[in-house]
Amino acid sequence: MSLQVQPRVSLKPFNSFGVDVEAQLFAEAHSDADVRDALAYATAHAVPLLVIGGGSNLLLTADIQALVLRMATRGIRVLSDDGSQVVIEAEAGEPWHPFVQHTLAAGLSGLENLSLIPGTVGAAPMQNIGAYGVEIKDVFAGLTALDRQTGELRDFTLQDCNFAYRDSVFKQQPGRWLILRVRFTLSRAAHLHLEYGPVRQRLTEQGIDQPTPTDVSQAICSIRSEKLPDPAVLGNAGSFFKNPLVPASLVAHLKFEYPDLVAYAQADGQMKLAAGWLIEKAGWKGFRDADTGVHKLQALVLVNYGGATGLQLLELAQRIQQDISQRFGVELEMEPNRY
Repeated sequence: MSLQVQPRVSLKPFNSFGVDVEAQLFAEAHSDADVRDALAYATAHAVPLLVIGGGSNLLLTADIQALVLRMATRGIRVLSDDGSQVVIEAEAGEPWHPFVQHTLAAGLSGLENLSLIPGTVGAAPMQNIGAYGVEIKDVFAGLTALDRQTGELRDFTLQDCNFAYRDSVFKQQPGRWLILRVRFTLSRAAHLHLEYGPVRQRLTEQGIDQPTPTDVSQAICSIRSEKLPDPAVLGNAGSFFKNPLVPASLVAHLKFEYPDLVAYAQADGQMKLAAGWLIEKAGWKGFRDADTGVHKLQALVLVNYGGATGLQLLELAQRIQQDISQRFGVELEMEPNRY
């Protein structure tokens, strides 16, 4: 067996919150064979298997009594190219932002709005990552996953994935599917999504009136860098809460008291509220309690100032949830997976 299993490994370097908990067992997968070896090892030793990617969507609240398998597979390949559209495949362990930059350098458009999102390629379909008007589902061409129940490989189509807002079949069936590689349909001709005002404004400030995909990517990187702290400097998991979907009647009610309420109409008649607006309106932006806090520039981001535990961060998140529920009658849902 090529898989190297190590006992009692700190997971601090492997989660973007920088929470220092210990894995009972730890290994990295560099191939499909390593993945299968990890499954076999966990079964033989009667321990659970927890698969992680970049650790940017994790809140670890205690030591992990499991074999923690970090996906470290690498590889990017072109599967088809008809001159206008290109299907490109990446291994699950590929870091997401460098992969986006790779596609842009190859003259391919489609992922530029998803620039600078932390994590790995394999984790991206899990919650159908999205930003600035684009989601994974918009460029998705398929993926290959291992069924942990049967050991069989399965290729998923767009319809199979049941993508929704920050959701997918892989979240709906936790622990069953282990994503090995993901495919995207990208274009040689730019079809830019510039619906979000901040992106257009940043391009205008830079004197760019006919932007390229790379221009859009750089503008979005600039915006995100200003709003979101670097996990290498200040521990965080990006946006901690989902933007809640609520009935239009609740929005109409809230508008009487809060005329500046930020809400977006959805195709199904619901409204999507800006969770960051709610949290900031409630006075949490910039809040700090010991080493836990809410970022001073972005109310959606919870931060670890150095020594916070996962439980302390969870407690702060729950306090915010309770306050938003009482003030606005809105239930906030946490984005990170909690263990």
